[in-house]
Amino acid sequence: MENIALAEPGAQLSIWALFMQASWVVKLVMIGLLCASVWTWAIIVDKLVAYGRMRLALNRFEQVFWSGQSLEELYRTLADRKTTGMGAIFVAAMREWKKSFEKGAKSPLGLQTRIDKAMDLALTREMEKLEGRLGFLATTGSAAPFIGLFGTVIGIMTSFQAIAGSKNTSLAVVAPGIAEALLATAIGLLAAIPAVIAYNKLSSDASKIAVRMEGFSDEFSAILSRQIDEKVAPKA
Repeated sequence: MENIALAEPGAQLSIWALFMQASWVVKLVMIGLLCASVWTWAIIVDKLVAYGRMRLALNRFEQVFWSGQSLEELYRTLADRKTTGMGAIFVAAMREWKKSFEKGAKSPLGLQTRIDKAMDLALTREMEKLEGRLGFLATTGSAAPFIGLFGTVIGIMTSFQAIAGSKNTSLAVVAPGIAEALLATAIGLLAAIPAVIAYNKLSSDASKIAVRMEGFSDEFSAILSRQIDEKVAPKA
């Protein structure tokens, strides 16, 4: 292991100098944590934009849906478009509705079950899109401090080896290695803290959006159930 050479304090304890004089293991730890931090922020920005768009799409769809427009007309408008959120749930339900009546649906219970399953599947797909990559934030938030701590341990070990090699216990010999170790810890926290905060916020936002879509799914299921009773149920 190389001894830590003495240098001017300002240069020796700069972040770049600490990185360059670190052992290859600590360098790998720092680079990995920095990459995780960059990817974390990319996910955060992407999700904030995606959730904002989703809320706008939900608001627009609710406004159109409850405006009194017929279900058939709304379905024709949305059927050939790329829909998200409530629109995707609505299209999935109406598609199953039309397929069933084209084939001569006779069982109200069977038709209602198929429609509910179609909406559940559409809701599941929408939630998978919303929650995608949130697991990375959770993993980074929980693992990054320990990865940084691993780099810290290696840095401290390097300092002790430098002391043993130089037989000098002065602060000038010990300080660079300790600073290198603390830098690894700092980078670990730099990656972990935003990841934890963002994961909690984004998970909460995703849950709120899910509640809105589930509420619409239940309301639309009730609407279709009444229409099924009128069209399929045997008349006395």
